[in-house]
Parts: sequence; C-alpha cells; structure tokens
Amino acid sequence: MGNDLSYKDKKVITIGVVRDLTGLSERQIRYYEERKLIFPERTGGGSRKYSFSDVELLMKIANKIEDGIQTHEIRKEMIREQKKQNQDEMRRKMIQGQLNAQFGLRKN
Repeated sequence: MGNDLSYKDKKVITIGVVRDLTGLSERQIRYYEERKLIFPERTGGGSRKYSFSDVELLMKIANKIEDGIQTHEIRKEMIREQKKQNQDEMRRKMIQGQLNAQFGLRKN
C-alpha cells in the first residue's frame, strides 16, 4: 500500500459534515483555518476536506475558546507541542540508533 496515513488522518470529510459533528459554524471553521489552527486539504474545485484528527482538534480549539483562550495563544501552544513532539521523536531515533550500534543491529 502506498498510503501510510491512519484513517484518522485521511482528509475525506467535507466542511458541512465537520459543522454537523462539531456544532461549529462554517464561518468559525474557516476562521480557525485563517488563524492557522487547522489545515484542511483542498480539492481541485477548491472544497475543503478534513480528517477525523482535524475534527478532534477543532473540538479542542472550541473548548479553549470557550474557556477564554485567544486564538494566538492556542497557536503558540500548538507550536510548542509540535516542537516537543519533534524533539521527542528525534531523541527516540537517536537512542534507537545508539542501541542498534551498540548491539550491532542494522535497519532493514
């Protein structure tokens, strides 16, 4: 199989369905995209497509907005979380490489 994406990450859901699932208006969803909090794919015709992960993220964003957190603060938090995930992944790869070198293992 050429597509390694989890079903949760495949961009197949229309904005109308996302609206129904989240209770957010299409305007709110587009606003969160404008604020660079969500990144839908676009079809050839320009329609937005979202994933189940996007729906979950939109719910988290909506809850934070309800709690009074502003979009720029949410964006900063998302960037920090992404950096931490990247660092954790790099650390894991380095440790795995060291273990492989120590025990003479090679990647296939």
